[in-house]
Amino acid sequence: MTSPVTDVMSGAAATRWADALAGWAIPAEIVEAAPEGPPWRFPPEVFAWTPERSAFERPMVTPSRQRALEAVEGGGTVLDVGAGGGRASLPLVPPASRVTAADASEELLAAFADAARREGVEFETVLGRWPDIASEVGAADLVVCHNVFYNVPDLVAFAQALTEHARRRVVAEITMDHPASNLNPLWKALHGIDRPAGPTALDAVAVLEEMGLDVQWEQWERQLAPSYRSRDDAIAFARRRLCVGPERDAEIDAILPTDYERPLRRSVTIWWPGQAGAG
Repeated sequence: MTSPVTDVMSGAAATRWADALAGWAIPAEIVEAAPEGPPWRFPPEVFAWTPERSAFERPMVTPSRQRALEAVEGGGTVLDVGAGGGRASLPLVPPASRVTAADASEELLAAFADAARREGVEFETVLGRWPDIASEVGAADLVVCHNVFYNVPDLVAFAQALTEHARRRVVAEITMDHPASNLNPLWKALHGIDRPAGPTALDAVAVLEEMGLDVQWEQWERQLAPSYRSRDDAIAFARRRLCVGPERDAEIDAILPTDYERPLRRSVTIWWPGQAGAG
């Protein structure tokens, strides 16, 4: 007898999601020729919860934060999956009392720990890839997961583990469109490659609904926090993502959007009840 999760794995929405993500694979010959190394590694400062970013974002109550705060009103614990520097979870304390940060990057967990100590947040960290490490992590009142779904082909198993670790609620946030889609015109110009249009956040919602979860979602926009990087820094960042060298900088500069350093981002907050202890 198959489990409900196994049954869903063959569902249309889950298959569409996995197939669409597979379309984002960069041809091996381009990756191998990249002069500055693999394009998918982000510098830790991209995710760091710096004092400047904290001062800018902590007073903001986005839809994602509002739904999370509802789940820990009066107190509670938080599990942050794909925690990065702690942007999703550290501002929840208080009213939350403690945060467990799970991430596959030791470097990012160190940045999280530094930020948590600086802000006086009680915490622990767990190193590893979700859901592989799910059995090593205890349940929490709230589970948050920001900007991770587009890295997860098997969204069913990933989301099921999130759900089973939340006593009250899961709150996920992703961009409406794939976060690399803003470089699609440059991939065409520099490599002659047409990049995919999907999947989108609504495709993720469809997978969660196909799992039988009681999903709610809200689309919204926000201005990203100041990154304090120059145009030259932004071009260098894009250059690495595009697997080319500095000799292509002028072409990148001509096509890269003027707001690339600090864009207005369309985001989607997705939330559903947890099942920790259910059954």
